[in-house]
Amino acid sequence: MTTNGIMACLYALWLLAGTLDFHLHRRTDIGHTSGLRESALHGVQLALIGAGVLAWLSLAPSRGLAAILFALVALHAVVGYLDTASADGRRRISPAEQHVHSILDIAPWVFLLWIAVQADSTWALQTQLARAWHWWAILVPAALIVVIPWLYELRRCLAAAGARV
Repeated sequence: MTTNGIMACLYALWLLAGTLDFHLHRRTDIGHTSGLRESALHGVQLALIGAGVLAWLSLAPSRGLAAILFALVALHAVVGYLDTASADGRRRISPAEQHVHSILDIAPWVFLLWIAVQADSTWALQTQLARAWHWWAILVPAALIVVIPWLYELRRCLAAAGARV
């Protein structure tokens, strides 16, 4: 299997871990436990990774792109810590969910390393749009199995917060 094939499989695993994580949140009734704060942190994490994916799809591989992606991945890790800390003691984080988080935590770093290895030595940021089918193949599955479940989670958390007021 090629490196690109391996990375495609890792991406699919990452997306499946993301959707499984939202399923595990639903099982612990996130709306009535850790609630809106945790769900908002999930949205921040999605936005950070989404920005990185859009940069990767839009820019030529360079040290400059790798630096941007490093900053986004590092911020994602910090927000991931805050996410887990906000849930700790408010809802049960099962061993299964902890293992799902392991995939969600490490995958961005693996992708960053893969991109950094391919980067040329320039720091310049140059537009180099990926082929249209790459955009579709990467963004549509992410929207369907990660973003939409998060929006559903956020809606449930907003409803639960409204019910408590």
